[in-house]
Amino acid sequence: MKFALFHGCNIPARVEQYADATAAVCARLGIELVEMTAFNCCGYPARNTDHRAYVLSAAKNLAVAEQSGLDMLVMCKCCYGSLKKAEYFLNQDPELTADINHILARENLGYGNKTRVKHLLSVLYHDVGLERLKDEISKAYSGLQIAVSYGCHALRPSNVTAFDDPVSPKIFDELVETTGAFSVAWTRKLDCCGAPLTGINDQLAMDMAQKKIDSAREAGAQFICTACPYTQLQFDGVQMRLNAQSNDGKPLAPILYPQLLGLSMGIDEKTLGISKNEIDLSEITSFLMAE
Repeated sequence: MKFALFHGCNIPARVEQYADATAAVCARLGIELVEMTAFNCCGYPARNTDHRAYVLSAAKNLAVAEQSGLDMLVMCKCCYGSLKKAEYFLNQDPELTADINHILARENLGYGNKTRVKHLLSVLYHDVGLERLKDEISKAYSGLQIAVSYGCHALRPSNVTAFDDPVSPKIFDELVETTGAFSVAWTRKLDCCGAPLTGINDQLAMDMAQKKIDSAREAGAQFICTACPYTQLQFDGVQMRLNAQSNDGKPLAPILYPQLLGLSMGIDEKTLGISKNEIDLSEITSFLMAE
């Protein structure tokens, strides 16, 4: 199993542990991740300001992967949604595709809808499968309650992203429970984390994140599991800035899914970048059962 790995912009700069943990887990599962130096921004920052520039930026990535003959594995849900939406626009508009391909031809590239865009969670769930993941678990969690945060861009619009049921998704929950942890039901599970509003309306962005954190805590969660750098940064950053605390004086730490999975597979904390998370995660290892 082989994929062109799409880092996006945020992960290398601010959440490198996401890439480290993903690489470690994929290596254990026999998934080959190919680094593509020609990849650029997914186009998301320009999506609402310059449609053509957005589609061109996204299309170049699709064309680079297509030229390599590989499907794309994407870690960031914003990047995933951005690339999937650009793919949708290109497939629906032949004139747009011709225009974009005319520009891409200057770099000997072209979009032909021959490569698929897949999020990490989709690869683990559909391509690898839950049974294979269970076979790799060496230290299952016991008594660990997790609040799964799906994020917005993978779920909606569902006819474009085709990730999961936008109203009642299950993929992320089942992946978490593969590790032995329990995925709690919480009222704000599918709410936006507020990250897109950061820098525009910081107070609203923090309020949205705080409400999600409070909802997860009220549901009995001991950690929040994420699979997007923006969500991870939002939960870390808001709690660090506001010093949001539970009754026992501890913030509700977010953990990236490949970190959660990696620990249960017996991969060491350093490799998974556990110490690189802003909020201490050391307590989570106490929920791991002995081999």
